[in-house]
Amino acid sequence: MPSPTPPSAVVAPPSPTSLPLTGIRVLEFTHMVMGPTCGMILADLGAEVIKVEPPGGDKTRKLPGLGIGFFRSFNRNKKSIVLDITSEEGRDTAAELAGQCDVVLENFRPGLMEKLGLDHATLSERFPKLIYVTHKGFLPGPYEHRLALDEVVQMMGGLSYMTGPAGRPLRAGTSVNDIMGGMFGAIGVLAALRERDRTGRGQEVQSALFENCVFLASQHMQQYLMTGEAPPPMPSRVSAWSVYDVFTLAGGAQLFIGAVSDKQFATLCQVLGREELLQVPGFRDNASRVAVRPQLLAVLGEILAQHRVEELTPRLEAAGIPYAPIVRPEQLCDDPHLKQSGGLVPMATDDGGTTEVVLLPLTLGGRRPGVRMPLPKVGEHTDEILGALRQQHATH
Repeated sequence: MPSPTPPSAVVAPPSPTSLPLTGIRVLEFTHMVMGPTCGMILADLGAEVIKVEPPGGDKTRKLPGLGIGFFRSFNRNKKSIVLDITSEEGRDTAAELAGQCDVVLENFRPGLMEKLGLDHATLSERFPKLIYVTHKGFLPGPYEHRLALDEVVQMMGGLSYMTGPAGRPLRAGTSVNDIMGGMFGAIGVLAALRERDRTGRGQEVQSALFENCVFLASQHMQQYLMTGEAPPPMPSRVSAWSVYDVFTLAGGAQLFIGAVSDKQFATLCQVLGREELLQVPGFRDNASRVAVRPQLLAVLGEILAQHRVEELTPRLEAAGIPYAPIVRPEQLCDDPHLKQSGGLVPMATDDGGTTEVVLLPLTLGGRRPGVRMPLPKVGEHTDEILGALRQQHATH
């Protein structure tokens, strides 16, 4: 079991009044990863995010296998209400609540929110200041009505081809497009809020998985446009640097080492106690070493197989050589940098327990936006939110 985070290692989150989105209210109709990520980013930055769950709760809460961590990872700092938006009463309540919010988020299948009368076109007629964010598979175009998953667009967007070895496309090991799609949705919200300050009007923001993935592959597209040569998958690539690879050390431990300049290569040879390699004619500069890279890597592989990772890594760090152990996700739960920098902090869960969560990878004024409230139980804030709505009815 990972050790608990020592209180001294937790960086205190900014107070609610100091967060940039304090006073912004968000109504979230989302599930799975993409939409919830957008809502969590806005919530971490201070917005009041009201998550609408169906009767029985968001099914993401109960996913098995690789989906088991989705809800806890992407739904902190939110309030939860239960509304049946398939009923007329639920839809009316949802629309009225949207009118009291600055932003609406959704990531359901194409056409569903329109069918329910909770789409941008319908709501914006009543509430012209509303910012409405749709998280989609594809932006408007020939593919826009297709259903998409992260894996689907990884295959379509060049990422799986570039990740796997030749002939074996391989999806990335996490939901990169879902998470980044939520990030771009949040960026769109920030831009739309700024524009609303000037114009007084809201707008629709669309963020899409496919276009997100193409953006990830854009450097390889540009490589082709500049050279006329199709870029090979990353495992088959021609490296720009001679030493930029994973090596197996004594005991089977693996270590990535990157020596990306002549100075770093010379330093690496010194760290390994093999300065004589600098006198080998084919090893004297990076261009020469790249030309004989397979032979060089074979030589270094034999040398490194005699070194233990726990002895070598402090010397590489002291010498300023880029290196990285091959870390598994479970090992990150005890990563000293994450813990001491305040990037991995406790959060009370909806079942009364506690877990540790990864915060946004940014600081504001030197502080990390953190966990401000427990993960909500299903419908925990229904009475609070809808009670206030009923009270306003009574006063009017």
